[in-house]
Amino acid sequence: MARTIATTTRVDRAGLEDFLRTRHRAVLLTTRAGGAPQMSPVTCGLDGEGRLVISTYPDRAKAVNLRRDPAAAACVLSDDWDPWVQVTGTAEVIDLPDSVEPLVEYYRSISGEHPDWAEYRQAMVDQGKSLIRLTITDWGPIATGGFPPRLADD
Repeated sequence: MARTIATTTRVDRAGLEDFLRTRHRAVLLTTRAGGAPQMSPVTCGLDGEGRLVISTYPDRAKAVNLRRDPAAAACVLSDDWDPWVQVTGTAEVIDLPDSVEPLVEYYRSISGEHPDWAEYRQAMVDQGKSLIRLTITDWGPIATGGFPPRLADD
């Protein structure tokens, strides 16, 4: 039986955004105060300016870390893990009341229209939600898992 070969496909910014737009699972990497990495599995979307957006609470480790050091990376995964892409950039944390409308855009980017936007906005206020916006400055190739080509026929 033929083995699946790992692939890497370099894409331009438009290709990256096309890939990200339909994928909503990621592992976000931030840096703890002591310098160690901190990873968080998150649901993400892509806003109208091509930034990765993530809903959070203001006191979560990822938000606390990003306020101190805005450098971040995310590995954005397909629902079945394969393919994926790693992105890096600078993040900002937006808190209430400024987070409400960006949270609406976040919801739309993942789920489309909400049946009651007033209810959604109030829920975001009641829950004290914040939004992380990652401005992507670099990205790796879109990758798939598998064997190295040199082992394809073994």
